[in-house]
Amino acid sequence: MKYDSLQQIGLDKREIKIYRALLRLGPASIRDVATEAGVNRGSTYETLKQLATKGVVNYLPRGKRRVFQAEEPEQLLQLGERRQQALSQAMEQLRTEVIPELKQSQGKFSPGNVRFYEGDDGVELVLRDILDSTASDPERGYSVISTKTLREHLYRPFPNFTRQREARGIRVRVLAVGEGGDEAEYAERKWLPAPDTSDASYIAIYPPKVAMITLAEKNYPVVVIIDSAAIASTQQILFNTLWELL
Repeated sequence: MKYDSLQQIGLDKREIKIYRALLRLGPASIRDVATEAGVNRGSTYETLKQLATKGVVNYLPRGKRRVFQAEEPEQLLQLGERRQQALSQAMEQLRTEVIPELKQSQGKFSPGNVRFYEGDDGVELVLRDILDSTASDPERGYSVISTKTLREHLYRPFPNFTRQREARGIRVRVLAVGEGGDEAEYAERKWLPAPDTSDASYIAIYPPKVAMITLAEKNYPVVVIIDSAAIASTQQILFNTLWELL
């Protein structure tokens, strides 16, 4: 039986082992639980206290000693619901308070604003970042300059990128360098003439970020992301100007 879901609601492997041992035993002493679970007595006692705090174990007196017993497994659902509620509250606080406060204290620009990636994993990271960033932006759009020589390699690690973009209603304007390029929903395209042998390049402008992809030897992708509102704004002005001229 898989217990990933129990770990997701906040139980570690030792807690799961001891909870299951207690379910098998019924009310039991620390020594009996430790023996059944195969965990030393000291760790068993600390774990039982943690489980009691989480509401899935309780204890009761038996003579001069204390014995522990497991709550019904349905109690795990309540533990998961409490954890989900706490996570929702934390996410809302992150969104409305913590992140705005941290961004105010953030320096305008630093070496950390430039990130380098390699390979298909780096390309996929950029494409997912474009979707996530533009989906939360009121404009829900971004701009791209892409050469023909790079297009065949771009979606290799993320073949359903376009379908996901369309499903989210994200718009894109593409300046295609060289012929080709498929039509798609929420996409506008204009072409710039270029020879088929032009260098591979892909530039995505999604303020406050600009992502650039090129190919090294043997078509190995190299990726740079610049997180700078100033650079993104300048690139957007250049893009818009060229777009209007075509």
